[in-house]
Amino acid sequence: MLSPIKSVALLLTAVLLTGCASSKQAEQQAATAGTAGQQAPKTVVYDDPRDPWERVNRPLFDFNLDVLDEYLLRPATVGYMTIVPKPARKGLKNVVDNLGEPASFLNSILQAKPEKAAVSAGRFLVNSTVGIVGLFDVARKMGLEPADEDFNQTLAVWGVGDGPYLMVPARGPTTIRGTAGGIVDNLYFPLGLLNTPLTLTRAAIMALDAREELMQVEDMLNNSLDPYSFVKEAYFQRQRFKIYDGNPPPPEETLDDDTLDFLDEIE
Repeated sequence: MLSPIKSVALLLTAVLLTGCASSKQAEQQAATAGTAGQQAPKTVVYDDPRDPWERVNRPLFDFNLDVLDEYLLRPATVGYMTIVPKPARKGLKNVVDNLGEPASFLNSILQAKPEKAAVSAGRFLVNSTVGIVGLFDVARKMGLEPADEDFNQTLAVWGVGDGPYLMVPARGPTTIRGTAGGIVDNLYFPLGLLNTPLTLTRAAIMALDAREELMQVEDMLNNSLDPYSFVKEAYFQRQRFKIYDGNPPPPEETLDDDTLDFLDEIE
């Protein structure tokens, strides 16, 4: 459902506005600087072992958020929402999601999840026929909820680590493992058979739909003390949630209320 490489969709948005455990560190540093009569630094860089390239990632995050999103993706999404009626937007998203069901089926098998594999196969069969190539999500009405398994999750189940966190220009937050997983997912049938125009169309629909869903949580990001860390923490928490099928073991650190509310909004 996020993606992911997942072509231009993840190229444009991925989870551009995807908690902020690090915000407390920033607050403490700002308070210390204020006590000492010094001006608090504008950009705070933390020693996060998951993010060894943070000094490079932060400027790229600013570029994605302050330039690409503000002047390209958000205006395009507003126009899309204005021109295309919601039922039509939903139908287009359903078609795009249906194309990813075979990948979810194969990844479920690779993760030894036969029940989820059966669900993905059933969804693809029903929605591709009765649902008119996926335009209508008939399978959901039959109780077949999306399994949403990707190769990033498969690699995690196999014990492969995340690798360094990356903030890719025009793509957003990811990791080495996430990038590799997205490439593999795009090789599965039928995605690997799509020509360039169809691939770009699919990617654009995914990007616009993802950005539309994130409109409602913009204020949470804009009001966070450190938006970069907010996005990073939310990205890792969401991936963890997906890997454990919505039932992750208790985290070592408790997330703040803003982060938990944000994760509830994007799920």
